[in-house]
Amino acid sequence: MIGNSWDEYLKDEYLKEYFVKLLSFVNEEYKINTIYPPKNEIFNAFRYTPYEDVKVVILGQDPYHGEGQAQGLSFSVRDTVLKPPSLQNIFKELEEDLGIPFPKHNSLIPWTKQGVMLLNSVLTVQKDRAASHRDKGWETFTDAVIRILNQRKEPIVFILWGSYAKAKKSIITNPSHHIIESAHPSPFSAYHGFFGSHPFSKANAYLEKDGKKPIDWRIE
Repeated sequence: MIGNSWDEYLKDEYLKEYFVKLLSFVNEEYKINTIYPPKNEIFNAFRYTPYEDVKVVILGQDPYHGEGQAQGLSFSVRDTVLKPPSLQNIFKELEEDLGIPFPKHNSLIPWTKQGVMLLNSVLTVQKDRAASHRDKGWETFTDAVIRILNQRKEPIVFILWGSYAKAKKSIITNPSHHIIESAHPSPFSAYHGFFGSHPFSKANAYLEKDGKKPIDWRIE
C-alpha cells in the first residue's frame, strides 16, 4: 500500500475491520466529493519517511481543506499556493530560533527526507469542510502508528503543538524518546506559547545528544 518498510510494520493494521471500513468510506468519498489531498498522496508522510529513517515526528490534525493546499504532510503545502497562517508562524519561529531566513517555498518535503515525519492524525478531508473526516477511523490508524514508533528502541523526538497533539502524549510512554510541546502555531494561539518555544533547536539538541545528525531546517 505504501511501498516501503511501513507496510511490514502496518500489515496487521491493514487487515483490521475498522481499517477496511475506513478505506471503503474514503474511496466512496473520492467518488462523490472533492477530497484532499489527491488520493495518491494520502500516505505521503509514510512514503517520504520510511520507518527506519524516522528521527523526528511533527504531529498535525487534519489536512488543509483549501484547493491545491494539502500534500499528505502535516503543516506543509505546495509552493503554488499561499502560505497558510500556521505555516507562516512556523517559519517565523524558525527564523527567531535558528536565524534561518523566512523561506520563499512552502513545501516541507526537504525535512521529510532527513527523517522528519509530518504526520496528521486524520489523513483526508472534504474540500472547505475542516474536520469532515474525523472519527471515521483515521485516528485509530495514526494512533497505532504512534504506538509502533513508541516501541522502537532508537530514540525519536516527538513535537506536539497544541492540545490536540499533546493528547497523544499518553501513547508515547517509552523513556528513550523525547517530547517537545507548546501551543499550536495557529494565529489564535501562537502568541500564547508557540513563539519563543524554540522547537527546532531543541529537537537538534536531542538528536545530537543521541549521536544523530541534526536536521537542516532550511527550506530552499
